Amino acid sequence: MRFFVSTMAALAAAISLSLISIEAQSADQSLAATLEVYVFPSDGQKSDQQSKDESECYNWAVSNTGSDPFQAKKDAEHAQQQAAEQKTASKSATRGAGARGAVRGAAAGALIGGIANDDASKGAAYGAAAGAIHSRRKARAYQAQTAQQADQYAASEAAYSEEKIENFKKAFSVCLEAKEYMVRY
Repeated sequence: MRFFVSTMAALAAAISLSLISIEAQSADQSLAATLEVYVFPSDGQKSDQQSKDESECYNWAVSNTGSDPFQAKKDAEHAQQQAAEQKTASKSATRGAGARGAVRGAAAGALIGGIANDDASKGAAYGAAAGAIHSRRKARAYQAQTAQQADQYAASEAAYSEEKIENFKKAFSVCLEAKEYMVRY
């Protein structure tokens, strides 16, 4: 079973690389240019040889760094999307908080007003106002906290993604330099 899973993973990686190569070629850009790595053939290599070398170095860099720059970008975009969804969910979760607080406050106020001065309606009115204000404040604080956490998560994922891409570019460049290319990124 383990062999099947690893074989399927290798096949998926090969298909992914083929698609990346096709996308890069269709846009009239080399794989390196797509990665924003600038490559110059120092030893007079032809463009088809350069494409082959870039593909080999791409595979080598992925296997040695453990990261694929295209997947890292997708992960960062996914983290941004999750952060936005989390913010939206927190707003939805706190919708109606004032009304719920007013109901709870009215119930408590009616009980206290009835006991204190036999006027449950006046106590309910004060309790409803206090409950609504308190619940709205708590809801706003929760939304602010959730938004801050979501932003921090997205920022940390973006930084981690950039670090993975940077490490990949270093490995990719080293491989190409070993094949007699001048490389800058």
